[in-house]
Amino acid sequence: MSRLVHVGQVIVDIVMYVPHLPERGGDVVAADGGTEVGGGFNVLVAAARQGLTAAYGGMHGVGAFGDLARKRLAQERIDVLQPKMSTMDTGVTVALVDADGERTFATTFGAEGQLRVNDLARIRLFPDDIVYVSGYGLALPVNGPAVCSWLSTVDPGIAVVLDPGPLAAEIPESVLKPVLDRADWISCNEREARLLTGEDDPATAASAMRRRNAIVRIGAGGCVLATTDGVTTVPGFPAQAVDTNGAGDAHTGVFIAGLAAGLPATEAAKRANAAAAIAVTRRGPASAPTIEEVQKLLSEETGDVAS
Repeated sequence: MSRLVHVGQVIVDIVMYVPHLPERGGDVVAADGGTEVGGGFNVLVAAARQGLTAAYGGMHGVGAFGDLARKRLAQERIDVLQPKMSTMDTGVTVALVDADGERTFATTFGAEGQLRVNDLARIRLFPDDIVYVSGYGLALPVNGPAVCSWLSTVDPGIAVVLDPGPLAAEIPESVLKPVLDRADWISCNEREARLLTGEDDPATAASAMRRRNAIVRIGAGGCVLATTDGVTTVPGFPAQAVDTNGAGDAHTGVFIAGLAAGLPATEAAKRANAAAAIAVTRRGPASAPTIEEVQKLLSEETGDVAS
């Protein structure tokens, strides 16, 4: 049985919905807000809601934020592979969501930023597992070298998916290059693809990464898929965005679930596009749809719906 093993960071999101970002030194009154679990949780939830067994291999802390993280992981039936860290709490991200649904972050890391080689050694991997690596973790001074070192010991038959994330430019070359070389798939957005390849055009950037297989998200346009078979654009689905926070994670998690289920990459990408289109219509980071919701949108798109 396939399983997603996530060695990134589950963190708590404090989300505020604002009419616009405040100017420097200014303030803005949020129309609404709340506290959610996010970060690596979003990809895990997206995969789990598609029926894929999901496991969190990162660290989690003691305190109110760590308790909330563990509660939400349990609610989504996501396995926790590490013991609770007793010396600090789980970290926090403040997310400002503007009127267009775009989000801006500020983050302080906690226990999830203290993943070491001996912690990773606790994780028992199985042949059909898919390991997910986050660029956020690779950019951290403790997690990055640890994950890089650990990946060198992972059986070559186990698939590795790298999501470089918005901090891709801050990942040390000594960490990024070995992880890129080990990755079977790179999942990223247009900006991250440009940072990795220097190419502005998403298709050209994806093509530059296709030796490893790449999927580049292009917003409402869907995604560009690049494999050794070639480069193709998989169209997206129309949606009225209210919050893009977590849409990329929903896309990645559903894509991984599709691959784990044995779907062709193009079909997995189509399902991922559908999931992202649903996710942007919902507020909150863990906005990934269920497998039934994805199937419903796909059926509506093809006209294959019950009358």
